Amino acid sequence: MPATIGTPTSRVDGRAKVTGAAKYAAEFTAPDLAYGVVVNSTIPRGRIVGIDTSRALAVAGVIDVLTHKNRVKMADKDDDYRDDVAPENGTPFRPLYDDRVHFNFQPVALVVAEDEDTARFAATLVDINYQAESFATDLQAHREEAIKVDKPVKPRGDAVKALAGAPVRHDAEYVVPAEYHNPMELFAATAVWRPGGKLTVYNKTQGVQNVQRYVCSVFKLKPEDVQVISPYVGGAFGSGLRPQYEVALAAMAALKLQRSVRVVLTRAQMYGLCYRPATIERLALGASHDGALAALTHEAIAMTSRHEAFSRNDIGWGDVLYRSETSRATHRLAKLDVPTPGDMRAPGAASGVYALECAMDELAVALKMDPVELRLRCYSDQDQDSGLPFSSKQLKECYRQAANAFGWTKRSAEPRSMRDGSELVGWGMASGVWEALQMPFASRIVMTANGHVEVSSAASDIGTGTYTIVAQVAADMLGVPLENVTVKLGDSTLPQAQVEGGSWTAASISHAIVNAADDIRAQLLLIALGMPDSPLKDLKPDEVTLVDGAITAIAGPSRKVAISDVMRHGGLERIEKERGSDFENDDKHAHNTHSAVFAEVKIDEELGIIRVTRVVNAVAAGRIINTKTAASQIMGGVVWGIGMALHEEAQIDHRFGRIMNANIAEYHVPVNADVHDIQVIFVEEPDAIINRMGIKGVGEIGIVGVAAAIANAVYHATGRRVRDLPITLDKVML
Repeated sequence: MPATIGTPTSRVDGRAKVTGAAKYAAEFTAPDLAYGVVVNSTIPRGRIVGIDTSRALAVAGVIDVLTHKNRVKMADKDDDYRDDVAPENGTPFRPLYDDRVHFNFQPVALVVAEDEDTARFAATLVDINYQAESFATDLQAHREEAIKVDKPVKPRGDAVKALAGAPVRHDAEYVVPAEYHNPMELFAATAVWRPGGKLTVYNKTQGVQNVQRYVCSVFKLKPEDVQVISPYVGGAFGSGLRPQYEVALAAMAALKLQRSVRVVLTRAQMYGLCYRPATIERLALGASHDGALAALTHEAIAMTSRHEAFSRNDIGWGDVLYRSETSRATHRLAKLDVPTPGDMRAPGAASGVYALECAMDELAVALKMDPVELRLRCYSDQDQDSGLPFSSKQLKECYRQAANAFGWTKRSAEPRSMRDGSELVGWGMASGVWEALQMPFASRIVMTANGHVEVSSAASDIGTGTYTIVAQVAADMLGVPLENVTVKLGDSTLPQAQVEGGSWTAASISHAIVNAADDIRAQLLLIALGMPDSPLKDLKPDEVTLVDGAITAIAGPSRKVAISDVMRHGGLERIEKERGSDFENDDKHAHNTHSAVFAEVKIDEELGIIRVTRVVNAVAAGRIINTKTAASQIMGGVVWGIGMALHEEAQIDHRFGRIMNANIAEYHVPVNADVHDIQVIFVEEPDAIINRMGIKGVGEIGIVGVAAAIANAVYHATGRRVRDLPITLDKVML
């Protein structure tokens, strides 16, 4: 039976999704189901001084209107609202807790009715009076008020002095606007009330156990009384890492009314949730004439809410990628009257590496040096901040393979020197980098005598292919066909799992499966050794493998016993084992994934319309479990990078502190016509250090560097350097 790990295996959940059998949070039902619709604030800061719900309550079919005045009892300490991935500092948002308004579009009431249309109509009849207070939503206007956050990036040498003395210098600011996740599935929670006040909550989330603990903590419920289920997620990209307010409101209403309640947010309401924060990135690079970096300075100012200090690593990536004699990095936060930002694919890196790689391109122009050559001259074989070598780093090979596939040697270095008819042609490139993380996960494997395997874990599949890689790893480790494996995910009662984010799920859950499979193999061998005339006599667990339904000697495949015979001899109908991932702490190496992104743009010289016509993304990410789903992840990241470079921007009217394009008609994202040729290359990268199977992750790395490669290509095409995203036609009109 051929191995499935490393092959382009189709999704095992694909049929369920395309036939509609896969059920999402808003599709679960209950006989007594009621519907909740959120009423949102219309001011960005202040107090609620009066709520009149009489008109809404007079509508036939309305059951109740929940506000801070009549809600069920909630916890009163910050720690009770602090979920697994909440910022360490600040006060987490508490929905319907009191009369305070912290941001525009904050939920201030929940109308519950017998049907959704009635609830939605009645929500328009809730009258709210506010006492407005002065507010701030403009990052640029309040950048000088930003406070420094402690980031573990150590300064090296005197970067200011080195920069001043460098013969070639580049110093510029790059601006990334606030960007919103906009997953296909709207955030929803269906809270099914059970007798005795128990809840089964179907929620759109990237972490069912995180939500379960949050609901229990906020409403002081026993863990055994709350089950959170999320078998399928229609996209999240980081927006589902923290519990969003719809789950608290659904649980609140179900507990108060003692009946099941569903709350589904509208597309506009999802713009009141988390987002990639707007950031001002300043890069200052100093180099000698041969390209060696003498100084690397990276400063970031990002927006956060007034009540929580959210930040990610924008500023440390230069030390991971490049060798520089000196380095200095600072990160500051401007507290504004907005919702708390959150993780969005490759948080920190997508913004910080965009600025870094544009700055490197500008330095290459100043040096009159090929951008690839500059990066090779500055290449570092160790993390400059920690001083640690990498467990593996095949970035040079990424450059080589991507450049060859792209045809980089045919590039004319002079801006505006390449054309295709009436269009200017630009070629740009950038490096990409992300962390190779792994977290404690657990899995339970049940293997039956007839060769069926069930693998279960509380881990989520947010569309990335977790169901499939779990089945692949289990099939290969247990020697059964892929179709014999059933996978259960997304249930808080299943074995422990972290939220699905950070590109750590594949490595983490795979090793939990491998460990549980080891235990099954050891038990089978123990039974087999007791069989009369056992062909496996004197063998140890690491000397046998499970393949083709048999326990087999590695050194001599003819020495084997059918698993069904072993279990029959042991009188077993099933074997059940549960194990964790158990990673050893490695403090002697840096763990990262890397990529090289090459992009081609074509720009209409008269209209300024930009098309990204080709992208080649070469990725080094250790052992790839499924080349098909992994390539899909990288392609999705490239498409998002196109959006980041050319389309996405939340437009805030700072007179009202309100997003004006809170929909996917005016908040632009790439569509089919914007996406052309994307080539994904996986560079071979054995890594025996990071973990037993050499697995890293590919969820985040696909977007990193894409916006920079496109921005650099736009400069090459036009000779105009646009440093504030998105790059729209008005910024490149010639």
